[in-house]
Amino acid sequence: MLQRRTQTPEYWEREFEVHREDLEHLYGLILERNRPVSTDELVLEVIRYRCQQEEQRLQAELSRGLVYQPRERYAIGDQLVFPAFDYRLGTVVSIRPGRNPEHGEFDVITVEFEHDASRKEFAANLKTPHKLNRAHDGDNLWEVANLTPPEELYKAHGERVRTLLVDALTHSDFDFISFEDQWLLQGLMVELHIGHLNLAEALMEVRGQPLSVQELLTELDLPSETPEPIRTFSLNVALRGDERFDLIRSHDGDRWILRRLEPAAALSIPTVLAYRPARYNRALLTVEMLQIEWELDDEWTEGGISTESAFLVPSTTLVLTYPHWKAGTLPLNSRSRPFFPTGEQGRGLITFIDGRWGQRFPGWVVYEGKYVCGLAPWIQQHKLPVGAYVTLERTANPGEVILDFRPRRMRREWVRVAGVENGKLVFHMQKQPVSCEYDEHIILGEESEEELEALRIQLAERNASISELLAMAFPELAKLSPQGTVHLKTLYSAINVLRRCPPGPLFAALASDQSYREIGSGYYALNI
Repeated sequence: MLQRRTQTPEYWEREFEVHREDLEHLYGLILERNRPVSTDELVLEVIRYRCQQEEQRLQAELSRGLVYQPRERYAIGDQLVFPAFDYRLGTVVSIRPGRNPEHGEFDVITVEFEHDASRKEFAANLKTPHKLNRAHDGDNLWEVANLTPPEELYKAHGERVRTLLVDALTHSDFDFISFEDQWLLQGLMVELHIGHLNLAEALMEVRGQPLSVQELLTELDLPSETPEPIRTFSLNVALRGDERFDLIRSHDGDRWILRRLEPAAALSIPTVLAYRPARYNRALLTVEMLQIEWELDDEWTEGGISTESAFLVPSTTLVLTYPHWKAGTLPLNSRSRPFFPTGEQGRGLITFIDGRWGQRFPGWVVYEGKYVCGLAPWIQQHKLPVGAYVTLERTANPGEVILDFRPRRMRREWVRVAGVENGKLVFHMQKQPVSCEYDEHIILGEESEEELEALRIQLAERNASISELLAMAFPELAKLSPQGTVHLKTLYSAINVLRRCPPGPLFAALASDQSYREIGSGYYALNI
């Protein structure tokens, strides 16, 4: 049995590289199909092409001479093909008798190989069994049963092939053009000029909402004889190349919108939400810390808690933390993510329905920043404080989500209020009106808004450590409690006034510093 290299994991995981012939083959494939082709299709086609090439080479090599088998008798001048030596062709130049106690009498043939004239000796006319002998004389060496088909090779090794192929397509001197996960040739695309793009801008301006490429195509005068997939692809590429337009995800497909119609928080991450990762040792986190970390469900926590069942729940509850309250956003965490369009990059669009008043307004899902923006007016209208419980509820329309809170009679509550004195963060208690249910550990207010912002910038510029922020905030919070204790959630809420920080790095800094001691039930105190 012949071993195809393309049937081995080593070939795909170590040896495979994209060659020019592969790109030429894909060029012809796209030209023949006359439509955009997905990366998956191209990867599978390269795997299939390599398998076919190997089969053709096998047949060509085997047709050049006799396949060497130890049991056969050969004569001087016979040309032999040696599958074990990558199908090299050799000529028998001498024959001598041989004898071995195990194999008895046989012939020893000397073979001279082409190209380098090297010589090797092989056994022939061998009477005992040998693994290089074919089972039957009529066997076709290139027709071996149970070959792994290209589709199975794709499943097993497609990821590496994909990575190499995308890089090769992107940097080749062929005119491959990509959009999202589709590829086309530059020569097949429809030419769009500035007039087409200006018309697209006007359409979006007049309608005041995102439009699909199909909606835009109905208004643009593109050649009808060109297949619709090519017109769609060409328009998408043209819009992508114009800074006026932005592509967003929605429940019913991708849409284009004018960037100037998007809120600022959708185009760049607000500084109060910008997360600068901090290295820390998760082994320092106690079981109680891990439990509270799970309850907080910060979107930047390592290894989310998302499960398949999360995509089936009809509603969920979030706690409005200071950074999101300040930016007018909601976290895109493991509990909220299933309620919004899926994606990893760019932006998505959702329609919120105010659970109190029924008003509809757009929400923008910013995948890289892990938040949903556009909620600032809603938060301000309902006067929600930091720590408010916010609910999301599914509707019959997957593109709409009911946004609500838990109302209650207005009462004036004692609330921790953050401020700045002598360039440092301070806290004091102050009565403030609250008309919703909230997490008592998270709730806080702010005063001296401009001074707090200046302090955040100053701390960021000198790259203040989490331990420094902890030393600044902890004593201020402890003085507000008769017992001098601070809950982990309260500490998390306060530190996030100064710097966007998930619980893990903060809890690790607390656990590693002997200045603090654990009291129990999530409370800590200064170790005096």
